[in-house]
Amino acid sequence: VQLQASGGGLVQAGDSLRLSCAASGLTFSMYTMGWFRQAPGKEREFVCSIRVSGGTAFYADSVKGRFAISRDNAKNTGYLQMNSLKFEDTAVYYCAAGLPILSSMRSVDGYRYWGQGTQVTVSS
Repeated sequence: VQLQASGGGLVQAGDSLRLSCAASGLTFSMYTMGWFRQAPGKEREFVCSIRVSGGTAFYADSVKGRFAISRDNAKNTGYLQMNSLKFEDTAVYYCAAGLPILSSMRSVDGYRYWGQGTQVTVSS
């Protein structure tokens, strides 16, 4: 199983970025997909997640209204559109795949497979 996250970079506050997560080696359409982030010296935190059908998504309060998660099961790919980026969004962003259990969709422990991470740096 491999999850390949890409699309990170250095942007200015207010800019947008779109992250992608390409999955292989698993039946992507059977897994919840989530995005997490980890800033230096901090624990990995939940950003957002989306259910297998793509119909329902959950967001951390800190990104609600600015970020949008989506998925294309036919392409085995998930996306994270990040708008109005802030300095505090700076972190390594990880995509993850987990079993579709509603109660664990916001938890690191709810995900079995993880990508390698992509760095997002927002300058103020």
